[in-house]
Amino acid sequence: MPEQPSRRTPERARPRSSARTFTRAELEAYRDAVVPDLVPGPDDPPLRLLFVGINPGLWTAATGTHFAHPGNRFYPALLRGGVIERPISPTGMDDDDRAHLRGRGIGISNLVPRATARASELTVAEQRDGGRALEERVARLRPRVVAMAGITAYRIAFERPKAVMGRQDETLGGAELWVVPNPSGLNAHETVDTLAAAYAEVARAAGVIPAP
Repeated sequence: MPEQPSRRTPERARPRSSARTFTRAELEAYRDAVVPDLVPGPDDPPLRLLFVGINPGLWTAATGTHFAHPGNRFYPALLRGGVIERPISPTGMDDDDRAHLRGRGIGISNLVPRATARASELTVAEQRDGGRALEERVARLRPRVVAMAGITAYRIAFERPKAVMGRQDETLGGAELWVVPNPSGLNAHETVDTLAAAYAEVARAAGVIPAP
């Protein structure tokens, strides 16, 4: 079962017409909250592709939406790459959006479960503990492919200082393991187009979209 929030419960998604912003104080109230994984339920298709973020940001914790932030390119890149078939707002998804992802065999988890303003606030020990916990979670969920979004966090968590982007030689919990670019707006080296190409590649490997 996905973990439950440890402090403040993330808000349920609002209707699309009511997207909002948060004050700094409102976001700070969600620091250290835990956001439940998005994984298929018993009536959904099997999990094919599990995206793994570094840890939830405060916006994610506030909205209950992984990779949520106005500047995050995750959902626009998924749409452009053909991984999803409908737009999902980067400021917060609704239950229909969650159902769409689960219906396509897509799940989302995190290396470290607690929310922070920046991933740099995480300790090395937290990330390595998170790597061990992730391997156990993957073995239980049994996705075909795991896509870790962030090369630096992967190198730290799994003690692979020379790892590079792309498919890794090792597996994780029995799943094919890839490292893909982080979609944060702080990652200036990537564009929506380059992220879309990377995410489409892992989606093809997982069988979410057909090979060309």
